[in-house]
Amino acid sequence: MKYFIIAGEASGDLHASNLIKALRAKDPQTVVVGLGGDKMRAEGCDIRVDYRDMAYMGFVAVIANLHKVHRNLRTAQQALLTEKPDTLILIDYPSFNLRIAKFCRKHLPNTRIVYYIPPKIWAWKEWRVHSIAKYCDEVLGIFPFEPAFYAKHGYKCHYVGNPTADSIRTFNSTLHNTTQDHSTPTIALLPGSRLSEIRKCLPTMLAAARHVAKGEYRIVVTAAPGVDDAFYAPYLQGESLTRDTYSLLTEAQAAVVNSGTATLETALIGCPQTAVYHVAGSKYLEWLIKPILFKIKYFTLVNIIPDKVVIQELVGRRFTQSNIEKELAQLLNNEAYRNEMKLQYTTIKNLLGNEAAAENAANIIINK
Repeated sequence: MKYFIIAGEASGDLHASNLIKALRAKDPQTVVVGLGGDKMRAEGCDIRVDYRDMAYMGFVAVIANLHKVHRNLRTAQQALLTEKPDTLILIDYPSFNLRIAKFCRKHLPNTRIVYYIPPKIWAWKEWRVHSIAKYCDEVLGIFPFEPAFYAKHGYKCHYVGNPTADSIRTFNSTLHNTTQDHSTPTIALLPGSRLSEIRKCLPTMLAAARHVAKGEYRIVVTAAPGVDDAFYAPYLQGESLTRDTYSLLTEAQAAVVNSGTATLETALIGCPQTAVYHVAGSKYLEWLIKPILFKIKYFTLVNIIPDKVVIQELVGRRFTQSNIEKELAQLLNNEAYRNEMKLQYTTIKNLLGNEAAAENAANIIINK
């Protein structure tokens, strides 16, 4: 079988690589072509466009790189026509992937289309559910509430398990073979994976952490895949940089996390945290943008999954140095506050369950 997989960012590259591994375990003759990154390439995928040339977020960034977006679309379309895969597998990255799905349905009607890790349309742009159902033969969700969401619209979605939970379980299984250094209290800063996110968030995160740390805590910043250490250098004043995010979160007393999948990773590892996110024009967010685009009460997965406040979301107007300092102080010094957060983390783990996402997805893809 030949598969064409499209992952437009670092997390998608990781999840796609695990899916490729699961597909090969069931069919060693599997051929994979696609758009992605080093992790997919390491599993034998013939990469036609690297995700680092695709990860543009926000209206301004997309417009500024519109020629590259169109070039990537043409490259993907031509590769599809040349390769004629048995199955097209889409991973998140909705604006790009839905255009590819439409193109594939029109020009390659015999190619099966599977959306593994569909976009978070239950949070915003809910109307996309109809396009996904129109162009895709299977939708494989990674959150337990997604089947009910699709059913509400008259469509079907399988819950296959959560790949982030899978990754954390795999990591935890190796901990007994390693020695963790808890001698120096640590504050972890996870500023995101996109350059624009890092530029907007890291300076404020660092300023707040420095004020709270006062020499009593070391501050460690996580570096994103594909971003050189040199990019972070101008922001650092003696702070450490690491690419081993999971080990850092295991050691850290608290974390400040750029909103996204990293908040869920932090919760599943068990590190107390607050989520932050910079929003351009944030003073207009609550009365203009949020009611139009967002259909949910929360921004972060850690609050969305249990449908309650587990961590503080310092987003938009709330993303200030002062607010981060206050929340960090609570996370570091209020034992009851820390313990309650960790208790709620256990609830999230239970809601996600123990399903092996990549293996379940591979079973559905191969057997239908």
